Amino acid sequence: MRVVTDPAAMQALALDWRAQRRSIGLVPTMGFFHAGHLALMDYARELAGTCVVSLFVNPAQFGPKEDLAAYPRDFERDRALAEERGVKVLFAPEPGGMYAPDHTTWVEVPELSQGLCGASRPGHFQGVATVVAKLLTLTLPTYAVFGQKDWQQLAVIRRMARDLNLPTEIVGHEIVREPDGLALSSRNVYLSAEERAQAPAIHQGLVALHRAVAAGETDTTLLKKRFATHLTAHLPLGRIDYVQIVHPDSLKPLIRIDGPALAAVAVRVGKARLIDNMLLTN
Repeated sequence: MRVVTDPAAMQALALDWRAQRRSIGLVPTMGFFHAGHLALMDYARELAGTCVVSLFVNPAQFGPKEDLAAYPRDFERDRALAEERGVKVLFAPEPGGMYAPDHTTWVEVPELSQGLCGASRPGHFQGVATVVAKLLTLTLPTYAVFGQKDWQQLAVIRRMARDLNLPTEIVGHEIVREPDGLALSSRNVYLSAEERAQAPAIHQGLVALHRAVAAGETDTTLLKKRFATHLTAHLPLGRIDYVQIVHPDSLKPLIRIDGPALAAVAVRVGKARLIDNMLLTN
């Protein structure tokens, strides 16, 4: 496996691969790999002959009071795990290589960035869309694979790629979970033992909503109240950031469920902010 830190060198390599008609699969990450990241790498290798993993803790998507400095990092461990997974190139640029001192160009997808996580993290998806646009330009992938745990992020990136006619297929991969249902996240390391024991209640609450909808419940206000009641009982250490039921593509809130619907939640548990989601209809 080759480690590339210079954006220009990464783009030159990608251009050479494209000239050879090689299929490239990109997995954008911020590092501190867990089994979810590894599943994305495996899927990218299934889709494309050449897998590139980007490892970049993107300062543009962190707010002034968020955990940029504290975000977990372990480059050598990540490098070893990527190599074991058959990754061809680990692209690990420095912030100065990705953003010039006078950088002023930003990519925005306003319609999809306002609600859900965007409501409590202003500017976050502007940073996400901008860095992903840059990564797609630098690695020129045939496919780019993202986890569905960050459903809003996936929707934003899909819309951006469509609207800008980027020659990359944006692919979602199902959420990878711990045996007790907790969605894997690099930020799970922030949880204390007691918080970790309660955290699976988030997934359990989503499963309960899925069952309620399957049994005929369509009122989203009642469904959201049901989730909040469940969390109060089973995750007393948590504080709900949001509980929303939205259309999976437009992310617009639904009053009643009469078609595709997604339950999306964010819960603050100690130092961690945990997000999860579940499709409520097929």
